[in-house]
Amino acid sequence: MDSSRWLNHWDPITRTFNRPLRLSSSSGYCSIRVNISHPCPSSPLIVSIAGLASLSPEDEEAVLDQVRRMMRMSEDNDRIIQEFHRVHADSRERGFGRVFRSPTLFEDMIKCILLCNCQWPRTLSMARALCELQPQMKGYSSAEAFHPKTPQKREMKRKRRPKKNKVTMMSERKFVDGEAVDPENPELKTNQNTNSPGFHNLDAVSQSCQDQTSFSYEPIGNFPMPEDLAGCDPAFLASHCKLGYRAQRIVHLARIITDGKLELKKLEELCKGYSESSYELLEQQLMVLSGFGPFTRANVLMCMGFYHRVPADTETVRHIRQYHGRSSSLKCVQKDIEAIYGNYAPFQFLVYWSELWRYYEEKFGTWSKMRASSYQLVTASNMKDEIPLRLKDKNLESEEQ
Repeated sequence: MDSSRWLNHWDPITRTFNRPLRLSSSSGYCSIRVNISHPCPSSPLIVSIAGLASLSPEDEEAVLDQVRRMMRMSEDNDRIIQEFHRVHADSRERGFGRVFRSPTLFEDMIKCILLCNCQWPRTLSMARALCELQPQMKGYSSAEAFHPKTPQKREMKRKRRPKKNKVTMMSERKFVDGEAVDPENPELKTNQNTNSPGFHNLDAVSQSCQDQTSFSYEPIGNFPMPEDLAGCDPAFLASHCKLGYRAQRIVHLARIITDGKLELKKLEELCKGYSESSYELLEQQLMVLSGFGPFTRANVLMCMGFYHRVPADTETVRHIRQYHGRSSSLKCVQKDIEAIYGNYAPFQFLVYWSELWRYYEEKFGTWSKMRASSYQLVTASNMKDEIPLRLKDKNLESEEQ
């Protein structure tokens, strides 16, 4: 998420989420700015599109498909949430469990690469830089040399970073659109909240249109597609977007997709049913890709809907130390994860993320009220306490008993 006009943006004042989404292939995959709001649990989910008088059926379905994917609106996802809530009552009471993701698997995969071996502000900055560069790849913006607007901090040998731009829990947020939406022409309706069984049932889209009568508007940027990145020189990408070694891996991924060697649609089809065998098959296919080590694979597979593995890094170790009071390390973190979350299988990640999310909010405040400019402050370096006082007290009480 980011305050830039190129990226995901949550407005804490109007409580509206917006980002660019792509139209169908028949419209050349052009991007339009989409606002998503949810006034209350019993109201429709409202998707408003400014700048167009109408959408073709193909374009409307393309937009809705991306909304469904971002918010995991499907029968399978509804079933998973219900099963998770049966084993984790706290999340059921909080309405927690539907993990936000990107509108495409490719975007998720690239963002998972950007999470590796760097601090959280750097991850945000690299994602922003790719989005700002994308219009130049398409050739419809200034030819001025691109430089990321956010200065990069020098990296230390090992970085800790939370994974929040990958998996924001949208299920905890109620969307309220402060802009005009035509209530007489609702075309997208759901009448349950985001964690209810019927949330996946989109009937149509509600559009907030400016006074335009044709498909004519100023193009906007978006997260790059494989076709955008496949033709890039990795050295150029590394320099202009400050990606470092990640640039080579990103370009390689884009090229094998555009060459037809990796079919993302087939990968997503393997997810149906979310069985253990499909997980193993997907992991085998990801394992051979450059840059997809255990941590990156676990993040990608979590984005695809598998929650039994916790992507473990130094942030996971920090959380286990501070929240659970264990002397964890990267060498033994998987054993700690199994000991703490094993009883919640196959939802270990969701329980871990629920804890982590709550802990961040205790430290930094409610996410839905936070300005985008503050996201980069949520880092391990700003959580200095070894063990929170409430846990120290809890540990003392258990020892006395």
